[in-house]
Amino acid sequence: MKEIISEFRRAAGATLALAVVCCGLYPLLVFGIGQLLFPDKANGSLIVDASGVRGSRLIGQPFTVDKYFHPRPSSAGTGYDPTSSGGSNFGPTSQKLRDAIAQNIADYRSQNGLATNAPVPADAVTGSGSGLDPHISLENARLQADRVAKARSLTPEKVRELVQQYTDPASLGILGDPGVNVLRLNLALDAMAATGRQASLGTSR
Repeated sequence: MKEIISEFRRAAGATLALAVVCCGLYPLLVFGIGQLLFPDKANGSLIVDASGVRGSRLIGQPFTVDKYFHPRPSSAGTGYDPTSSGGSNFGPTSQKLRDAIAQNIADYRSQNGLATNAPVPADAVTGSGSGLDPHISLENARLQADRVAKARSLTPEKVRELVQQYTDPASLGILGDPGVNVLRLNLALDAMAATGRQASLGTSR
């Protein structure tokens, strides 16, 4: 009986020690290192302006009106829901997937004034595996630039300059392709419009 009690005490002591280290000290250490060395990334890579938090550079948002660049489709919840990250789970032989892509292609061509047989970038009509991808391809952004420029009364050249400015390079310069961060680009367009309105008001006084 004494041996059983002794074993129980040792097991309880080891469990308690591991709980303190693994559930307390280690998480605190990782949290502290993250806050000290990588505070922006550790806190979600948030985009903050005068009106508050506008989103994260790592998570896309739905934009549908003409004056904004549109993200790639998302099957995460009702769209870009970080609590329901995931794809559509339709396989390559799924008729639903083929129908959805065909509709997305037609909508994309119509929205951007493209010919009915114009090539469409794959990322414009298919979702990412996570449903949260914040980037679109350079070709996707290029095809949307004229629509956005017209809706905002800007020159296409000015919009394309912003596209280049908010294009993130491939990881480590070799992994993947460059991508345009849609949220950051759209916020920059809004900021430009606000600056233009302020300048106009200042001139008219």
